[in-house]
Amino acid sequence: MPTGERDNTDITGDAIEVTAVSADGGDATPNLESQKSAAVLAFPTLGRRPSPESAANPRLRVIIGEVLRDERHTQQRTLADVARAASVSLPYLSEVERGCKEISSDLLEGVTSALDIALIDVLERSVERLRIRMQGSSGIQLRAA
Repeated sequence: MPTGERDNTDITGDAIEVTAVSADGGDATPNLESQKSAAVLAFPTLGRRPSPESAANPRLRVIIGEVLRDERHTQQRTLADVARAASVSLPYLSEVERGCKEISSDLLEGVTSALDIALIDVLERSVERLRIRMQGSSGIQLRAA
């Protein structure tokens, strides 16, 4: 675009329509060839779009957060107490428990240590929950005999 021109960008859904405008507000229509190729551009995404969570597609971070929160509640400990013992911030641990943040393996080790629970136990409980949710979404119901 020549100097003195700006573009007005109209965002509509997943596309951007670009119109060249001269400095005085008049239309600075580019040649016909560039109009054909640049009329609508794909809207750039800054990251992955979160796919909606469903029973058939539960997020691992949500499951692990639930397991950690349930263990903390079982021990009747506060979020602040566990965060302090694990050397993580209280808001971060809260977001992990709610499934809003991914937890690194190092921080997971710190939290499991603070809860005095083995990492393998957290992972096994997570697998159990995943199985139950996956089975529930397929119409299979588990019943006690």
